[in-house]
Amino acid sequence: MVMRLWLERFLEGIADRGREFLRLRTDEAAVPRLGALCRDLLSGLGEASGTALSREVLRAYEHMDDNGRRAFFEMLAADFGPDPAAIRAATEAFLRANDAATLHALTAAVEPPRQELFRRINMAPKGTAALVAMRAELLGLLAQHPPLRSVDADMKHLFGSWFNRGFLRLQRIDWHSPADLLEKLIRYDMVQTIRSWDDLRRRLAADRRCFAFFHPALPDEPLIFLEVALVHGMADKVTPLLDDQAPVLRARDADTAMFISINSTQPGLRGLSFGNLLIKQVAEDLKREFPHLRSFATLSPIPGLRRWLGRTETKTLLAMGPNAEARLALLARIERPGWHTGAPFSAETMQLRPFALDAKGEPFTHPAAVEAQHQTRAAGRAAVVHGVDAERTMVAGEHPMMDLGKCKPRLPHERAVAEYPKIA
Repeated sequence: MVMRLWLERFLEGIADRGREFLRLRTDEAAVPRLGALCRDLLSGLGEASGTALSREVLRAYEHMDDNGRRAFFEMLAADFGPDPAAIRAATEAFLRANDAATLHALTAAVEPPRQELFRRINMAPKGTAALVAMRAELLGLLAQHPPLRSVDADMKHLFGSWFNRGFLRLQRIDWHSPADLLEKLIRYDMVQTIRSWDDLRRRLAADRRCFAFFHPALPDEPLIFLEVALVHGMADKVTPLLDDQAPVLRARDADTAMFISINSTQPGLRGLSFGNLLIKQVAEDLKREFPHLRSFATLSPIPGLRRWLGRTETKTLLAMGPNAEARLALLARIERPGWHTGAPFSAETMQLRPFALDAKGEPFTHPAAVEAQHQTRAAGRAAVVHGVDAERTMVAGEHPMMDLGKCKPRLPHERAVAEYPKIA
């Protein structure tokens, strides 16, 4: 901690000295001025002045309003992309010579200058965190401004290298962890909302586990965290697992680990797959800590199901093929108030699964901060169960259904991502 603070102050000192040398002004936040700063940063000045420029770029960006930031991204898309003429010339040279030198030249020509710009911006103190926040804002613009997708692709490409598994540190979070970290768990859990400090304390009790991935560039921010309940027998309801008054089970009496909540915390890292890595690592660590565990399973909400079932095209789809009458009867039952208080019908509900998973347009949606792998993590689905948490899900406008998925340590979870639809 002391070393990190010293290093941050040292880098800030370098930036201050470089800034005095360059006599840069902080009150000019116009896009043309910021573009000039970016070109100066790419020109390859000394380390001190480069650090100062990178921080000045970030400061100028931070002082812009929403329109200015959009214009900045548009400038990056238009002015800091690859040169088509240079790519054409490098391609022709490579086709003629077909050697390492021309291949290297072609690779350099294809890479957009903005990728190197982002690398140099990263030299600023806390530059990585600033770039992650910058991409979070960029993602919000893509739907209305498709040309900006090229900028996003470059940022995602770089983040894929900067946040690869080799840089991630797995850490267990318990009741004795720093208070500010515990507060972040409460703030970031969007799958199974933590409603109080007592609720959090119960989730971190002896028969519970919470693990998170951290990165050196964001040392105080969990990138993603996973909550686990150690239970005896496979649970098909999440409500008892979230009861803060439930008795604590002795860990040695547990035979099953239920993954009940997984949450990404950084919208700017959306699209990077931390969930599969975290689940596999946690499963292996739990197996080492508790060799008597026999089962690992997930119990996760099915967000968007109610909306999908209400579509006219969905009803048309369910009315086709064998067992159509049974599926429509099931749909009618689900649409009745209080349906979830009746007898379980997991086997019947599974009839909807192939239609839901094969639906075009990826119908199920989820808050951006919730890791998509919470829906796709298991190597196989065990059941779809209902009535699991009526109060929470009905308030959110969803059907109180959960997807129960069995999984095992060291299984190729990537296969599940290919088999099941992604959640936006």
